[in-house]
Amino acid sequence: MGTLLFIILLLLFIMNVPIAVALGLSASIVLLIQDQIPLLVIIQKMFNATDSFPLMAVPFFILAGKLMETGGISRRLIAFANTIVGRVPGGLSIVAIITAMFFAAISGSAAATTAAVGSLLIPVMVKKGYDINYATAVPAAGGTVGVMIPPSVPLVLYGVAASTSISDLFLAGIGPGVFVTFSLVIVAFIISYKRGYGGGEKSSVWEFFHTLKDAILALLMPVIILGGIYGGIFTPTEAAVVAVVYGLIVGLFVYREIKWKDLSDIFSSSVTTTAVIMFIIANASIFGFLLTREQIPREISNMMLSVTQSEIVTLLIINGLLLIIGTFLETAAAIIILTPILVPIVQGMGIDLVHFGIIMTVNLAIGMITPPVGINLFVGSNIAGIKMEPLVQAIIPFILIMIVDVLIISFFPGLSLFLLD
Repeated sequence: MGTLLFIILLLLFIMNVPIAVALGLSASIVLLIQDQIPLLVIIQKMFNATDSFPLMAVPFFILAGKLMETGGISRRLIAFANTIVGRVPGGLSIVAIITAMFFAAISGSAAATTAAVGSLLIPVMVKKGYDINYATAVPAAGGTVGVMIPPSVPLVLYGVAASTSISDLFLAGIGPGVFVTFSLVIVAFIISYKRGYGGGEKSSVWEFFHTLKDAILALLMPVIILGGIYGGIFTPTEAAVVAVVYGLIVGLFVYREIKWKDLSDIFSSSVTTTAVIMFIIANASIFGFLLTREQIPREISNMMLSVTQSEIVTLLIINGLLLIIGTFLETAAAIIILTPILVPIVQGMGIDLVHFGIIMTVNLAIGMITPPVGINLFVGSNIAGIKMEPLVQAIIPFILIMIVDVLIISFFPGLSLFLLD
């Protein structure tokens, strides 16, 4: 039955059936064939999967990101980052990556980060003489940090699926997120230096403090959220609500760039995004139920452990699997499907589940800038109005450095866990 399940799923993928529908439909067909379980169980499993207190953080973090995206945060962060690194070779491309890191700590979404930074900086970079494909590749690559640095929706989903502390995952994501950011900065600097992309004028101390003052409320948001979580003031789910209230107050009454009429679009967009994620989770729960019932995770775990007892070899195999799957499977779906399969394997090898959650998230983030389902590529190409093929060529150096990054993160757990010690 396990083989039949994956054959049906593969056929549905080939037929371009949406991922969420393919997951639920393949499991339902197998259950119908078995004729041993009432179909009412499908509805119950779907409901129970989404009836989770930690998952309440997902819609609120999405809404907080939308509020910050609309409220003029990205423009202020770009101005601040420009005073720090704007004068070095390729300054604007480095500004895009640094801003993406700042914005990631607010939005928790790769696509939102790419859209917010790209829509402002791509036209400016092209005007300054940057190649349009490179100018688009930079914010697309920088946007991947959105799922690493807390708050991160994929980390919330992994925490729920693996029964792991979301607070610990958030803390563990900071080091790798900063590490990946600065590796992307190095690549951007090298490419810009070789191509002769110049920097801007040196900013004065007054300009630095002026832009810092303008961006301070945006920069304080992650401090308030993470400080509240680790100070024991509120849980990650409650932190998501605090983020929404903070974003609403700053956008409406302080920066005043969100108008009351904008709220309906912000709320409806957030609801749509949340509904898609929850529908994936609900359908993936049926798929996961069938996997567990057929003991497929245990069989895969036993097979891999029988092949090798080496933690290094196991991590290399898993990383390769995640890199391939990330190219054609949406991040939320990949986490919900693969976590129950891979967790028993890494537990058997004695690998920390928090560390593995970071490995998995960074790996799948690479899929956001690789075709055919690289969401950041689609966002960037739509903003710049360019074709996908030249954009893919321009982003290859960033993909390669991120593959190196994920290997370093995999084999040096201290990079993820040092804040937990």
